[in-house]
Amino acid sequence: MKKVLPFLAVCALSLNSYAQQTPFEKSGGTETATYQELIGFCKQIVQKYPEAKFLEYGTTDIGKPLNLLVLSKSKDFDPVSLRAKGKAVVLINNGIHPGEPEGIDASMMLIRDLLEKKKLPENVVLCFVPVYNIDGMLNRSPYSRVNQNGPKEYGFRGNYRNLDLNRDYIKTDSRNSQSFQQLFQEWKPEVFVDNHTSNGADYQYIMTYIATQKDKLNPAVSAYMNTQLIPVLLDKMKERKFEMIPYVNVWGDTPDKGYEGFNDSPRYSTGYSTLFNSIGFVVETHMWKPFDQRVWANYGFMDELMNIVEKDAKQIVETKRKADESIKTQKTFPLNWELDTAKKATLTFKGFEGVHKSSEVSGLDRLFYDHNQPYEKTIDYCNDFKPTQSIEKPWAYVIPQSWHKVIELLKLNGVQLKQLGKDMTLNGEMYRITDYKTAQRPYEGHYNHSAVQLRKDTMSVKFYKGDYVVQVDQPVNRYIVETLEPQAIDSYFNWNFFDSVLGQKEGFSDYLFEDMAAEMLKKDPSLKARLDAKRQTDPKFAQSAYAQLDFIYKQSPYYEPTHNRYPIMRLLQPVYLK
Repeated sequence: MKKVLPFLAVCALSLNSYAQQTPFEKSGGTETATYQELIGFCKQIVQKYPEAKFLEYGTTDIGKPLNLLVLSKSKDFDPVSLRAKGKAVVLINNGIHPGEPEGIDASMMLIRDLLEKKKLPENVVLCFVPVYNIDGMLNRSPYSRVNQNGPKEYGFRGNYRNLDLNRDYIKTDSRNSQSFQQLFQEWKPEVFVDNHTSNGADYQYIMTYIATQKDKLNPAVSAYMNTQLIPVLLDKMKERKFEMIPYVNVWGDTPDKGYEGFNDSPRYSTGYSTLFNSIGFVVETHMWKPFDQRVWANYGFMDELMNIVEKDAKQIVETKRKADESIKTQKTFPLNWELDTAKKATLTFKGFEGVHKSSEVSGLDRLFYDHNQPYEKTIDYCNDFKPTQSIEKPWAYVIPQSWHKVIELLKLNGVQLKQLGKDMTLNGEMYRITDYKTAQRPYEGHYNHSAVQLRKDTMSVKFYKGDYVVQVDQPVNRYIVETLEPQAIDSYFNWNFFDSVLGQKEGFSDYLFEDMAAEMLKKDPSLKARLDAKRQTDPKFAQSAYAQLDFIYKQSPYYEPTHNRYPIMRLLQPVYLK
């Protein structure tokens, strides 16, 4: 790490010559900007430079607007116009976890330097969210990240509702998420960067990265990202003395045992952006490296990424356009994924020996990374994922208008919906939820479902004027399918949007239903046979009078047909919708 310091000192001296110094620079690299300083900086920038515009998108849970600072060399700030001109959009998100503030300070300096030095790219429009979790940034202290090496004070991970916003991209409990999705869908970035700080294992690198999981991204976009963009980016960062490797997601207790890529489902920022064919990066500086080095590494990453996108802008824009078009006609969609352990690669890893010594606290063994024993080893690395479950898309989904939040989120994410002009009985597939698991403790405000088991029935169901039809022939098909198919890992169902259908509204009184049940068994020998078979295979069931009555009740016309029935129809054939 000592080799980095002279370079950092030169950077600091050259940047400090500019008039608009940031709090990071004024403090000698020990402090991060406050919210007030950050917003004040952005307002000064747009007053001084016509190539910058400061926008507001909705509000956040703390009542302040979500801001976007846009840099456009042509002074065109209309996303539709810019897309028509073939400009590539790079969206940089800062402060989703404000205790990880490097991106905030690095972005402030990069914005100023690009404008001051007149180095704005010709073919790229840069969009910066100065801070996403404003709520957490205002909750400032020196204590919430106990193992972090600076700055002196910083924000808090949770927002005003104590939500982790990097788990909120599908369920959208926060106003922050609503406003961000509005922003994202308006600008439709080709490249998305989410700046973070990591904890976990110790190693020699100042910064690691999570790229959009390559197997989940559209093949053409993935091929460009992995064979062109990332190799060049890593070479450039190495030239800057900020060598990088993939995020260290260890198998054992230390990295030399090997590790795997990160499975970024849609609840996460890059999992969400993947649904819309955007190349995504989560940048992870290492929390125990000096704060100033972490900021400069973040600065270098954004600068080098911008340069590559500028050079390849035409290719990147065209590749995403083709991906969006191909999604319209794609028939099969993977819903869930697992690591393919049969495909194992290697990478060169620069770490520190993990040794064990006696704990001064417990007297037991503890892990200790010995910086006096640096190493360079070839280790195993798995970054191939395979789908474990896929679905054939229907022609359309039909959604009762009563499910307000579902409708609002689909609209927010650019999904085109049509409404029925009159009451209609439609024939299609309906899911029956036959089994599922529910978390025993809340996770981000929800008791998530998982391991959903379904029975698919073809039936006729009455829908009403104003109910919604979502045809699956859109560039946002992945968002549609992965939220509306209940078995998908981050479906609306798994985030508890439809829990009311799991509650039975009517039942029976056992002492009264006994005689009716006995009569039903006399009249329906097949029902009696099914009951006898159930008794034979399930001893617990055989010893429960109530369970046997319930078995009969649920196969009678008295049992409500909507209990455990997922309310959204899969319409397989085109229907004329009035």
